[in-house]
Amino acid sequence: MTDTIGIIGSGSVAQALATHALGAGYSVLLSNSRGPASLTDTVTRLGEGARAVTVQDAATAGLIIVAVPFVKVPDLAESIPDWSGRVVIDVSNQFAQYQPTYSGFVDLGEETGSEWVARHLPGATVVKAFNTLYASHIAADPRHPEGRQIVFYAGDDDSARDQVATFAERLGFAPVAVGGLRDGGRLMQLGGSLSGVHALRQD
Repeated sequence: MTDTIGIIGSGSVAQALATHALGAGYSVLLSNSRGPASLTDTVTRLGEGARAVTVQDAATAGLIIVAVPFVKVPDLAESIPDWSGRVVIDVSNQFAQYQPTYSGFVDLGEETGSEWVARHLPGATVVKAFNTLYASHIAADPRHPEGRQIVFYAGDDDSARDQVATFAERLGFAPVAVGGLRDGGRLMQLGGSLSGVHALRQD
C-alpha cells in the first residue's frame, strides 16, 4: 500500500480527504489547474506532510484522487495523455455546471459517470468512492460512538478496489463495496439510490 496520495483538485472535498490522509500518516501531493503557487496557503494550513505540486507530479503517487468538477475531467487528459498503471479514486458527481454553484445533470444514457471518467483518463483503473457524501460529512471525524461513517465504493478491478478499501479504512471510514462501475456506479451517482446517503456501520 502506498504512503503517498496524489490529489488533483483543491476544493472542500479534496481538502477534507487531504486532512484525513495526513492524520492517517500519508504524505499528500496536492495540485490544481492553477499551479502550486496558488496552494501555498492551503498546504500551510494542512500542515506537515502536505506539498503543493503540479497535476503531473500528483499523478505520480501510488493512489490518485481526482476531485475536479465532472465537466473538467477531460482537461486532465491534455496534461496526462496516458494514465496506464494509475489507480484513480473518482469523487466527482456529474453536474453540468460548477459555477456559480453546482447544478444540472449530465445525462450519459446507459454509461455511468465513472465509466465516462475512465474513458477520459485512458489507461486509468478507476474506483468510484466518497462522491455520495457531502463535503461536511467527509470532513467530520468518521468515527462516531454509534459506528463509523460508511463510504460506498465501486470498481471493476479487484486489486484497485482493495487498495481503495484499505485507504478508506485507514482514514477511519467503513468501506462498503457495491459492485462495478456500471451497476455500482449507477447506484452511487447523482439520482442513484445511494446518492446523499449518510449511514454508519456498527462495529
